[in-house]
Amino acid sequence: MTPTSGLGGQLSIDLGALARNWRALDKVSAGALTAAVVKADAYGTGIDMASKALHAAGARFFFVATPDEGMAVRAAVPDAHIFVLYGLYPGAANLYIRQNLMPVLSSIPMLEEWLAKCVERNEAYPAGFHFDTGINRLGFRLSEAGQVRERIERLGYAPQMVMSHLACADQPNHEKNRTQLALFGSVISQFPGIPASLANSAGLMTGRDYHFQMVRPGIALFGGRAVSGRKNPMAPVVTLHVPILQITDGRIGETVGYGANYTLNRTSKLAVLGYGYADGLLRSLSGSNSRPGGKVFIRGRVCPIIGRISMDLTIVDVTDLGGDLPSPGEGAEVFGPNVSVDDQADAGGTIGYELLTSLKGRYSRNYVGTGELPE
Repeated sequence: MTPTSGLGGQLSIDLGALARNWRALDKVSAGALTAAVVKADAYGTGIDMASKALHAAGARFFFVATPDEGMAVRAAVPDAHIFVLYGLYPGAANLYIRQNLMPVLSSIPMLEEWLAKCVERNEAYPAGFHFDTGINRLGFRLSEAGQVRERIERLGYAPQMVMSHLACADQPNHEKNRTQLALFGSVISQFPGIPASLANSAGLMTGRDYHFQMVRPGIALFGGRAVSGRKNPMAPVVTLHVPILQITDGRIGETVGYGANYTLNRTSKLAVLGYGYADGLLRSLSGSNSRPGGKVFIRGRVCPIIGRISMDLTIVDVTDLGGDLPSPGEGAEVFGPNVSVDDQADAGGTIGYELLTSLKGRYSRNYVGTGELPE
């Protein structure tokens, strides 16, 4: 039995586990610098506390998506080196400079605006360059590498880093990984002496050929599975407990939840949880008679979610607990050490990233493990 705190659910973030995960990945990356990706509110864990814990563990380079996230990291960790993956927002160069944020430039217009600001201020403000090697998202086209090189050579400007992003790193044997590696090699050969970065969490675990001078782990830091088909070696960081509101009796033949798509095939004991899709529990984790849904951990056993998950409530079959039924106010573990975030994601047909970044529900947030961090 794990009681919840206060009157609602409790999200616990183990900062000690977060720090241990960074240190473990730093050992794997060996000669490469190990950055920390803390976009999307540090994968739902809280960008302020997570950044402080990662910095205490040894991280000095941070990647965010937006300048607002960059400013949050700057406030938490004043000496951090911060890259903004969205690049340069038009007209926002002065903000980046004031906050000492490095845009990851990914288009010719971005490059021209940033270089114009450097000329105007007579200062070579640092930035990263992102080249698209096969994912077709942000990034200079490979055909633009020569144009980019000629433009910066004319001004005597050198980027802080040249980077790209792997499309299939979670599948280590996918042929696209080697293709992108070769294409990235062709790019960085045009920028000799400039540090390079290609590997995300999965790329870091795939092999040292992908490490270059910096690796950029994200999901693995927060305990999620990075590589498909392998046992996840990372320590769980996030545990979510939600309150049990009521234990009800269900008779054989009765239906459960909206849509009546789950019919009880036995007389059952049902636990009603105060948690739904408004709190980040994906509706795809609903259970029907034709398709099992997600599971939660109650009183030492894994119990199935049945019926449709609604906005505020979720129904769990606790019949198999026998006489050891929970009482209202007790907590059910939605994910944590007993039901991993990846197991829950698999049941919902998604990935751990989506579950973690959906953690915006009506529960208190509790940070533990701070005693494991250095002063």
